Amino acid sequence: QLQLVESGGGLVQPGGSLRLACVASGFTLNAYAVGWFRQAPGKEREGVSCISSSGGSTKHADSVKGRFTISRDNAKNTVYLQMNSLKPEDTAIYYCAAGPLRGCLNSGQAWSSWGQGTQVTVSS
Repeated sequence: QLQLVESGGGLVQPGGSLRLACVASGFTLNAYAVGWFRQAPGKEREGVSCISSSGGSTKHADSVKGRFTISRDNAKNTVYLQMNSLKPEDTAIYYCAAGPLRGCLNSGQAWSSWGQGTQVTVSS
């Protein structure tokens, strides 16, 4: 069974940090690009970051550039999202998605597998 599981979410104060992890089971994650997305209450889902299958190319939304970093450890079948200098507007459910492409497109990319999400709440 192909599965993605996110972890690492929680409650953090503004200015704090969290590291999310996306672990794959049932397939080899290193064959695919992986994206992180988020959806806040009442808002549409938005793309946050993407990393190519090799890890050589990454993309970040303007809203998180300089604060979030996406990375991958293919030996562990895991992709990470390091989130620093968190703001209340970063509060959302964060999802990871994988495949079928190896690279990250600027827009319109389809994804074949999704995780169930992890809640991130930034509040004092």
